[in-house]
Amino acid sequence: MRYLERLGPSAQDALLAGVVAVMLTVNVLVGSPHRDPAGLAIDLVAVLAGSLALAAWRRAPLLALAGSTAAMLGYAVHAQPGPPAAFPVMISVFGAVRYGHRLLPALAAAVFLGANLAKDLATVTDRSDKDILQATILLLGWFVASGVAATVTRHRQAYLEQAEQRAAEAERTREEVARRRAGEERLRIARELHDSLTHSISVIKVQAGVAVHLARKRGEEVPAALLAIQEASGDAMRELRATLEVLRDDSAPPPDPAPAHAPALAPEECVPSGLDRLDDLVRRARSIGLPTTVTVAGARRALPPEVDRAAYRIVQEALTNVSRHAGAAAAQVRVEYADAELVVQVDDDGSASAGEPPVPGTGLRGMRERVSALGGRLRTEPRPEGGFTVHAALPLREPA
Repeated sequence: MRYLERLGPSAQDALLAGVVAVMLTVNVLVGSPHRDPAGLAIDLVAVLAGSLALAAWRRAPLLALAGSTAAMLGYAVHAQPGPPAAFPVMISVFGAVRYGHRLLPALAAAVFLGANLAKDLATVTDRSDKDILQATILLLGWFVASGVAATVTRHRQAYLEQAEQRAAEAERTREEVARRRAGEERLRIARELHDSLTHSISVIKVQAGVAVHLARKRGEEVPAALLAIQEASGDAMRELRATLEVLRDDSAPPPDPAPAHAPALAPEECVPSGLDRLDDLVRRARSIGLPTTVTVAGARRALPPEVDRAAYRIVQEALTNVSRHAGAAAAQVRVEYADAELVVQVDDDGSASAGEPPVPGTGLRGMRERVSALGGRLRTEPRPEGGFTVHAALPLREPA
């Protein structure tokens, strides 16, 4: 059965036609051993034609019905073989009813049974009329069973198709409900961000601006940290507004998440950020007291947006970790444009050591997720000479 299931419908139909042809050929040869060669040839042609017509019972059920009925009716009238002659006709009746035809299969069955009955009554002398009638009723029962089986199969197939359609419709409905709920959640988050963060960041920006203004008015030197707060709050306001626009736009992709603990260097960015903003990021790191140097190797060129954004975020997260955990340390950023990949490395000379490796936090997990999504490689570990290194290799192609 598994072998038959692996065959296509056409191969299955051809196999069925071949089996019926072999069965009826044996019936012709065994059932009429003393007949003349011409009669045997006629019978063989008839059974082969009626059997091979079954190969089209799926693709052309009415053509198969006409061919098998005509051929097997000729064989039955000529040779009187009994019930085996009805097999191809019953199969073709099943196929025609299976594909929605009713009148023609019933007419073909009636013609075959009527002609077979008339021939038996007119020529058979060694059987009583009662036996002939019982045999005809038996054949009639077979034809009725064939039609009933075809009707049940047709209705079952229709039920399965309707069930598949209902399942597909239910899946579409679930997707629509999920999209609607996601949209509602985006709007809720947008309202919460607007009502809470916008006010708080505005207060920070105003107060930092006032403090900077008063310091300059008194002729005092403005602290670098205060200028960094003023600049960061302004950036945060602009990017928060852009984030709210993204959240309120159903067709827009979700904003790219910034490192979970990166407010000291840069606020969350909802617009694409790439290595073109690396200088701003380094300048901001220096303004909070983190000495940072940058080395670029290779020819700078346009990068895929996902790679460009991931590289920026990795450097941002690494510098944030240095400022938070490395103590009085300096950072070295290296960006290498290779032929097939972009290599980003951030080293520091802080307090990390191989004997006490840091516990990976949310930031390092986020780095690894970004790099894995692009099909790249990430290495984060203490340096042998002290400090910590973050090494990411991002392929400059679409991930597999």
